[in-house]
Order: sequence, then C-alpha cells, then structure tokens
Amino acid sequence: MKKLWLIFIAIFVCSFGILGWVGTEIFRQAPPIPREVVTTDGQVVIPAEMVSDGQNVWQAMGGMEMGSIWGHGSYVAPDWTADYLHRESLFILNQWSTNDFSKGYEDVTSEQKAVLRQRLQDMMRKNNYDEASGRLTIEPIRAQAFEDNLKHYSAIFTNGNTDYAIQRNAQADLTKLRQLTSFFFWTSWASAANRPNNTISYTSNFPSEPLVGNVPTSSAIVWTGVSVIMLLAGIGWMVWYYAARGDHDMVSEEVPNRDPLIGAQMSPSQKATVKYFLVVTLLFLLQIVMGMLTAHYGVEGQGFYGIPLADYLPYVVTRTWHTQLGIFWIATAWLAAGLFIAPFICGYEPKRQKLGVDVLFGALLIVVLGSMGGQWLSVMHKLPGSLWFWFGHQGYEYVDLGRVWQAALFVGLLLWLYLIGRTAIPALREKGGSKSLIVLYFLSTTGIALFYSPGLFWGMRSHISVVEYWRWWVVHLWVEGYFEVFATVVIAFLFAKLRVIRAESAAQAALLSGAIYLTGGIVGTLHHLYFSGTPTVALAFGSVFSALEIVPLLLVGYEAVANIRRSKARPWLKQYKWIVYFFVAVAFWNLVGAGIFGFMINPPIALYYMQGLNTTAVHAHGALYGVYGTLGLGLLLFCLRAMKPELVWKEKPIWFAFWAINIGLMLEIGLSLLPVGLMQTYQSVSAGYWSARSSEFMQTDLMQTLRWLRMIGDTIFALGAISFVYFALDLMWQRPAKTKAGVPAAAPAQL
Repeated sequence: MKKLWLIFIAIFVCSFGILGWVGTEIFRQAPPIPREVVTTDGQVVIPAEMVSDGQNVWQAMGGMEMGSIWGHGSYVAPDWTADYLHRESLFILNQWSTNDFSKGYEDVTSEQKAVLRQRLQDMMRKNNYDEASGRLTIEPIRAQAFEDNLKHYSAIFTNGNTDYAIQRNAQADLTKLRQLTSFFFWTSWASAANRPNNTISYTSNFPSEPLVGNVPTSSAIVWTGVSVIMLLAGIGWMVWYYAARGDHDMVSEEVPNRDPLIGAQMSPSQKATVKYFLVVTLLFLLQIVMGMLTAHYGVEGQGFYGIPLADYLPYVVTRTWHTQLGIFWIATAWLAAGLFIAPFICGYEPKRQKLGVDVLFGALLIVVLGSMGGQWLSVMHKLPGSLWFWFGHQGYEYVDLGRVWQAALFVGLLLWLYLIGRTAIPALREKGGSKSLIVLYFLSTTGIALFYSPGLFWGMRSHISVVEYWRWWVVHLWVEGYFEVFATVVIAFLFAKLRVIRAESAAQAALLSGAIYLTGGIVGTLHHLYFSGTPTVALAFGSVFSALEIVPLLLVGYEAVANIRRSKARPWLKQYKWIVYFFVAVAFWNLVGAGIFGFMINPPIALYYMQGLNTTAVHAHGALYGVYGTLGLGLLLFCLRAMKPELVWKEKPIWFAFWAINIGLMLEIGLSLLPVGLMQTYQSVSAGYWSARSSEFMQTDLMQTLRWLRMIGDTIFALGAISFVYFALDLMWQRPAKTKAGVPAAAPAQL
C-alpha cells in the first residue's frame, strides 16, 4: 500500500508540474492584443482597448453560448473566427478579381484563382505586428473588409437571425457592434498570421480555411500518431496487468446475512440531506426542459411551434441554463451524498452538523437562482456598466455564472469540505478501520472543493487564451481528475459500508484506479487547448496524455462485472439491484461516452476538423450525463435506500426510468448528434471549417431531418426522467418503517 501511495503522489506532483510549466508557456506566447490596428496609409481601424472591449461585449451577450470562438462554444450559430476569416477572404478575393480581371472571383479561370489565392495567403499569413509599439499594420483592403463584415454582423445582431437562433436586438448599440467586430477580427487575425519566426499561426492554423493556407500542421499529424501508439501501449499494459493480477475479487468472506443498515438510526444531518435530493430531481427536470427548448431552437430558430419564445427566453439563455443546470444538479447530488456519508465515517453526528448542512443548502439555492436570473438580465441588456461580469453572464461555457455567484459557490464548496473534514479527520485518528479509504475519500472531496478556485483566476479583461487555460482547469480537472477518483472511491466506500467488500482491499483498488486516472487526466487537460492561441508544446503533451485518459475506461467492464457479482453475494442485496444497475451504467458510459466518443475527437488531427461540431456534443452528453449524471442518480438512490432500508421499492417506475433514460440517450446520440457531427466533419475536411458551421450547410433538408430525429431520443429520455423523479419523490414522501418494540435504533455504524 505504501508503494501505491508513493506512486500516486509522484504522479500528482509530476503531472501538475508539467501542466504548470505548459501554462507559463501559454501565458508567454499567447497571441498579442495590439494597442491599435492601422492601415499602411495611416488610417486607424481599431483604436486602443477596442479588442478587449469587444471581448466584453461578446461575453455579456452570452459569449460561447451564442456560436463559438476558436471552436469553443455552442453549435447553432457560426464559429465567429472561421466566419469572419472566410468572409474577409472572399471580400478581398472578389475586390482583387474585379480590379484585375473585371470579373468576380468565381468567374475567373482556375489559373487566375490560383494567383489570387497565393496573393491572399502571402498577405494574410504575414505577421505585421510590431511588439515595440504594440501596433498591428494591415493593408487598406483589409480595412474595407472590416467595414463590410461590420455591416454583416450589425444586421445579424440587430435584426436577429433565425438560422443562427439569434434573437432580435441581441446587440443594437453601434459602438458595441464595432467593438464586437474588432474582437472577431483579432481572433481571425491570430488564426491566420504566422507566429514570429514560424510558419504556423498562433492557433496552429485552426480553423481549417484553404483560402489562406490554414491546413493541419505537421505537429498535429505527428502527435496524432504518437497518441495512437500511446493508447495501444496503455491498453497492452492494462491487459497484461489484469491478466497477471488474476481474478482477485474483493468480496468479503464475512458478508452479513441481513442488511446492516436496517435498524440504524439516521442522524439529523443525514435526514436534512433529503431536501438536497428534492432539489436534484427538480433541477434534473428543468434541465431537460431547457435542453429540449435549446434543441428545438436549432430547427425553428426564434420560436417554439410558432410561439415567439426568443423574445422572452432566447436560445443563448436556454442553452446557458441547460449546461449550467446539468452541473448544478449533478454537483448537488454528489455534495449531498458526501454529507450523507459523513456520519458513517466517524460513527457519530458532529456538533451542529445539521446547521451546516442547512446553511449550505440555502447558499446553494441562492447561487442557483441568483446566477440564472443574472444571466437572463445580462443577455437582455438590463445590467448597466460592468455588472454583467459580477452578477450576470461571464460568457464562458460551463462557467457562465457571474463572478459574485462563482465566488459564493466556491465558499459553499469550502463549507462542504469543512463538513466532510470534521468527520473524516477524527476517524483517521482512531485505531483500526480502513484509513486508506477514508484518506482517499477526503482527498478527493478536497480536490473537488479546491479545484473550483481556478475559475476565479481570471478577470473581466483577461486574455482569452489565459482564460481558456484556467477554465479547463475547472471543467476538465473536476470531471476527468477528481470526479473520476471520487466516483471510484465512493462506490467502493458504499459497498464497504454494506460489508460486501473488504475496506482495505477496496482502498487499494481505488488508489490504483485513481493513480491511473490522474496519469492521463491532469496533463490531458491540455487537449482542450490545442487551438486556443497556445504553443505546440500544449498540443504535444495534450495529445499523448489524453490518449492515456482512455486506457482505464476501456477496461471498466471489470468494474461492472464486479459490482454485479457483489450484488449477488446475499439475497438481501437484491434490494440494491437498481443502485448497482446505475453503477453499471456509469461503467458503460465511461467506456462509450467518455472513452470511445472522447478518443474520437481527442487526437489533434481529429479535433482540428471536429472541434465545436456536433461530435463534441456527442462526447459531452455521453460523458457529462452518461457518467456523472448517472452516478449522481445512483448516489441519490443509495442515500434514499439507506434512509429507509425497510421499504420495498416499486419495481415498475425505476425499471422504466433506468431503461428509458439510457435508451433515450443512446437514440439521441445515434439518430441525431452523431450523424450530424460526422457529416459536419466531412464538410469541414472537404470545404473548410466555416462551411461545416454555416447555415447553408446546416439548414439543408437532410440536416434538418436529422435534427428533428433527436426528438425521439429526447422524448424517451424525458419520460424516463419523469418516471425517475416520480419514483424518487415517492421514496422521500413515504414514512420510514418503525423499529420493532423494545429494540433500540442503532447509531450510525463507523466504516
């Protein structure tokens, strides 16, 4: 065990050392934001601070929830970087063609097109930024293209656009529209202009745009090959390890003949967690409603079956709430499960633990409701000055909530950690018991609490490349770092609590799994940053270690089979069948959603063409809900079972819920998201990234049909969710069975 701990610590230290060093390179080599942009004849096109002002305008409007920048964001509206770059290129080519050949670009000969394209590439790829003065010099024709694009974007954001699901008056202020277009120009310039003393752009030639020579870099191709080799090597090692390890099940030889939770008295703080689970079920339903509205906007644009819903609840708000509510209800389920388990750790109820649980609940409600209201106010332009940043919409996907709500959530997580720590630390001081499992449990909760703090490391005017680095610390390190470890530990902990498995053996297995997850999970964060204005060192490390993330997920079948086997150790464990089924579904979606669909988009050459397409949504739905949402529901069921272990569950509602949710999610992916994403990928490879995101492609009859087909999976999933909520509420409302006369209720048993 000591050797495993040393390996675990070494992996942790080395991985964060690499991630930190790459971060310093990102900060040092981020694309420069020019003090001003001027033409060669002295005209000031973009004055000082206008690019950063435009970034703030974009954020306050919803940012990544309304299209994307450098491939990060929503999928209905265009990627504004790719869109600006393509429109600018076509404008210049047409102007040159008209001047030189008296014809539009499409009407000249192929030889003349080749001459014009080469001339365009020479101009666009030349880096005319002067570091000493902070001035970027461009040709006058690019200034003309800027004005033409300004008219185009002004029309879109002022009048609205059905194809892009952008509401009327999304932005009508003329000054802010110029600032917004300046930000789009800068992201486009950084994607085409070569880095100093290099032949690739600041974004490693992303997005794909043949007109300006944006094609995959040599690094993207080479490191894709290396990542595949690393994946095969990792799988080989894991198979070798499991073969050498043999079939060493952790099932205890002293499994009790009756449920050890029967007769155990629930502490006041444990009973207080019921309201958390009530909120989880309600947020779960609300998230599904927002998801269905968001998906429908993709086919109807600004309405809902003829109702002008976008005037009051635009797409950018429904998508913001959909993604944020998913995080909220999943996190709430996990927090509540941690609070419920806490008295089991030390065997008693700490003083005023219930008060802490109640205070945390109130704080979470304030954050949820306050952040949602603030986001609506920001998008609807009802927050003056910089209040949009503090109370409204930060514009960054998954961390959209305003800074005040973000800070309040972090304080809440610290309170949660304190409530967990005051039960775990005393348990570690006592002799006997499984200290390793408790240490792992406490460390994983510490990681979940503390690693939300990077979301506070950027400011309102921070460079977007820097923001992206810290943003993925929050999103990725939570999910594929500490949540993975927490998931492994908490399942082992629950089975150990039931005395089905040996606690020390479970700790050893959990520690090994955690080490394997973190080996790829920490440095693998960089695979989100290949094309975010980062140097190629991020691509190299990200590609290799993200491949290693997949290795443990390909063998989660062992975990699933082991859980099923444990559930059959004694007849009374049949009561836990559906909880085990949810844990098995976690393993399945870990393999499919996180593993297969994750690796489908993670290699550099794949992500170069797929980033921000519906293939990303395939991975997001399969991993975020499939793994962490399913585990949240499983934890909810376990806690409700532990509160009332004497109750006999109704089989039909939970049977229908389990299968409808999982089948619905699979149909949602298989019938709509995946085929749409693959067709977009083909278009991205053959014509350019801009085309895969364009309305001309996405509004074709075939693509619209595929988007409508999503309703089949969505409807089945929603019916399953309703059945689950009914089942869970029924369990909460039923009174617990009374203990037999003369038999006192037992105190919470210590692990």
